[in-house]
Amino acid sequence: MQNLGIRILFEGNNFLRLLGGLLVSLKIAVLSMALSVGLGILLGMVMTSKKRPIRIFTRLYLETVRIMPQLVLLFLVYFGAAKHLNVNFSGQMAAVIVFTFWGTAEMGDLVRSALESIPVHQYQSGFALGMTELQVYRHIVIPQTIRRLLPSVMNLLTRMIKTTSLVVLIGVIEVVKVGKQIIDSSRYTVPDAALWVYGVIFILYFVICYPFSRAAALLDKKLKD
Repeated sequence: MQNLGIRILFEGNNFLRLLGGLLVSLKIAVLSMALSVGLGILLGMVMTSKKRPIRIFTRLYLETVRIMPQLVLLFLVYFGAAKHLNVNFSGQMAAVIVFTFWGTAEMGDLVRSALESIPVHQYQSGFALGMTELQVYRHIVIPQTIRRLLPSVMNLLTRMIKTTSLVVLIGVIEVVKVGKQIIDSSRYTVPDAALWVYGVIFILYFVICYPFSRAAALLDKKLKD
């Protein structure tokens, strides 16, 4: 093992540092996703409004988020807020704001789609039974919406976890940044360290994301059967 770059992973606490960096990435993704789910449900309900100005505004928000790269949004919040608003966000806070802004738009569109996919006669049946609008949503609409949303929510979480790799560009010490630090510190002693370090980072992302991806696929298949 002496002549292999893999030894860099077992020197000192390098592997534990990589796991610590991965934990930072997961913390950003999970917190952003939790906020996105709550805000996205509200947005999705608003997006089903029959009022044209509201639909136009929410559609504009959604399209803006989809067109604008997440990296540009990160720079706008992290650097722009400090320069023009005199607000100094930490890298992690800026990342949570941006990913929540992005995730809320995506989640809102998913909720809108799920709500609109429920047949109108189910609403009408609930009202015919004497239910109030709140009861119809609570007992008929929301349970079906949740079942239809679960696969898409898992896919969005997977995308969010992978996208956290961008936060290295605003100074967040996450798993990719830690990997680069390890590689730079051993540039002359272990020339091929990059192959092993980035290979391990790939495996770590795979181990985290693959179960969510498979669960989403199985749920989607089950719902279609």
